[in-house]
Amino acid sequence: MVRLVFASTLLRLMTWYREHGSVRYDRWINRNDTLSSADIQAIRTHIAALAVRPVISIVMPACNPPAEHLRASIASVQDQLWPEWELCICHDGTPELHAGRIPGEIATLDARIKYIQRETSAGPGAASNDALRLAGGEWVVVLHPGDLLAPHALYEIGLAATDSAPQVIYSDQDRIDESGRRFDPWFKPDFDPDLLLTQNTIGHGGAYRTDMIRALGGFPRDPQGDPEYDLALRAVAAAGGQAVHHISSILYHARGKAGSSEGLPPAGQPSPPAVREYLNATGQSGCRPAHTAPGGARFVWPVPDPVPLVSIIVPTRDKSELLGPCVDGILNRTDYPAIEVLIADNGSREPETLALFAQWGGDPRVRVIPMPGPFNYSRLNNRAVALARGEIVVLLNNDTEIIGPGWLREMVSHAIRPGVGAVGAKLLYEDNTIQHAGILLGIGWPYGVAGHVYRGKGRDETGPFGQLSVVRAASAVTAACLAVRRDLFLEIGGLDERNLMVAFNDVDLCLRLRSAGHRNVWTPFAELYHKESASRGEDMEHGKFQRFQAEIDFMRSRWAKELDNDPFWNPNLSINSLRRVLAQRVRREKSWSAYLRGRQRVSPAP
Repeated sequence: MVRLVFASTLLRLMTWYREHGSVRYDRWINRNDTLSSADIQAIRTHIAALAVRPVISIVMPACNPPAEHLRASIASVQDQLWPEWELCICHDGTPELHAGRIPGEIATLDARIKYIQRETSAGPGAASNDALRLAGGEWVVVLHPGDLLAPHALYEIGLAATDSAPQVIYSDQDRIDESGRRFDPWFKPDFDPDLLLTQNTIGHGGAYRTDMIRALGGFPRDPQGDPEYDLALRAVAAAGGQAVHHISSILYHARGKAGSSEGLPPAGQPSPPAVREYLNATGQSGCRPAHTAPGGARFVWPVPDPVPLVSIIVPTRDKSELLGPCVDGILNRTDYPAIEVLIADNGSREPETLALFAQWGGDPRVRVIPMPGPFNYSRLNNRAVALARGEIVVLLNNDTEIIGPGWLREMVSHAIRPGVGAVGAKLLYEDNTIQHAGILLGIGWPYGVAGHVYRGKGRDETGPFGQLSVVRAASAVTAACLAVRRDLFLEIGGLDERNLMVAFNDVDLCLRLRSAGHRNVWTPFAELYHKESASRGEDMEHGKFQRFQAEIDFMRSRWAKELDNDPFWNPNLSINSLRRVLAQRVRREKSWSAYLRGRQRVSPAP
């Protein structure tokens, strides 16, 4: 026991050091995002060895930018290590602004730079389309005056374009001030169609196949929306989510000033026609926008009329002080009309609990199902699901309590969507801090399995880049409150009652749903209180550790690759913290390092 406590303390100290040694962004840049001369040489060697090098056209709509901003952006293109580029600039403004100096200056810089001047100003959409007409490359990247491309940006995009068959490529980004200081890094998740609908995750520096953009009619000119956001929605709708590729590296530096907008996605919103086109193309025409918050827009998904029956399964063994408020909230404070409550009773004996059972006996919505034997959370839920009559099942802990009446309708609206697997809720501690906002894979003591991300944040916090205020994908969600279609639950075999009797059975369920092609979703618009582990106690209690360790070992043996590569937690972020902390060492191998390593492996022996 002493060794166990010592190991735990040592691990916590190591974790603290890794987290606090990597908080500052400038330190992270020096360690992880500064090209050495050896890096530059390796990139050039890799480029020279490529059999195919697509030409990338950088489109720049220049709406009367300051001359120094325009020069800085052009210089960042000229500094690209990828040689196959062309820069297509359309100046949309008054030619007298620069008294003809800038066009003449640009003409002498590089033969790969093309410049056109509009006679009258018509906005960034029109300027982007005029610049697009000059483009001869296979790919198009938008660059705004004042913004900068990282020197290896087009190299990474060129590799992604040749290594797979994407139609849309996007990367991480940050901001840069007038002094050249970089700040506010946005390390994005892999492609998430729900997140794209609420915020422009493609963002600045997105790359698109030129023929696709032209087939879509170019950049939208609708004055109601952000042309780049509109283009992102229309391109993804046309290409499909499988054709969207994410490069987890900062390749774009947007000009900005430090201030209140740090930690938020770009403020631009798409036009209503672009949203409708996206929803119609992706089979989601019944969805409607509700409101826009700092983190992004909210969309309300339809529920059929009549609504599907929902079977809410509540395992319990006594604990009437928890079970009573939980079931009362379901029966009397939930506005969803079609429910049944299945109480999986694991040997309750206390008079207070038996009195509750008798009280609910007259309610046709409630069934108490005796399930004696040793506690096995997976078995209790599986047997209850087998007896359930609902199209949707909700696994709900007895130590949860309903907050608002609309929680179940919100969860059902997502669970019935095509392509969605498990749906998780926003769970709060009794002090109104977050207990669950989705599960991060690869984190947890003593070695990485899973943990609840953003734990301890305030109930009303937007979260970094709006992550606590928008519907988004998650690799897994907790079974303390989890909705899923009953047929999907049965199809993948339910919870693993043999190997995961207590812990991680929800993570395993979600990973099996994901492997079967379903997307797991977390929504902040279904809120409940969760008095975590109040019923069964903590896994570190005496006598439970051996079982917990066996479940950890099983999860690592079954899901090691997935646990170490959560697609919704950027590899530039630490997996030693449930907060959004920069990793001291990134988990993504540099593209040029991977090439050199592969070349060395196949080289003949001397």
